[in-house]
Amino acid sequence: QVQLVESGGGLVQAGGSLRLSCAASGSIWSINTMGWYRQPPGKQRELVATIRSAGSTNYANSVKGRFTISRDNAKNTVYLQMTSLKPEDTAVYYCNTDGYYRGSDLFTYAFNSWGQGTQVTVSS
Repeated sequence: QVQLVESGGGLVQAGGSLRLSCAASGSIWSINTMGWYRQPPGKQRELVATIRSAGSTNYANSVKGRFTISRDNAKNTVYLQMTSLKPEDTAVYYCNTDGYYRGSDLFTYAFNSWGQGTQVTVSS
């Protein structure tokens, strides 16, 4: 089907920046929405930002003006540029995409895939 591989997490001081990447691979036919979610320690997973195939974006209020989501359709990759990071941004960040893949029978099937998660830790 479709696999997602994330990279770019790490430890950063408050006020710093990080860039996350997520590359999709497999028998991809088309990708619709790509997005980032995060799960802070002891809390539920929450939306961070999404970007649709045509480029429209949606952000959580808590990250507006600080985070920027973008995508490279040719590379099936989505990015999250995070600036002015705060300790409350500490979380495991997950990539998510949906779209269609081509099966071995050459028919297309819908998919919704998650990455394995990457840790972002912001120290005060």
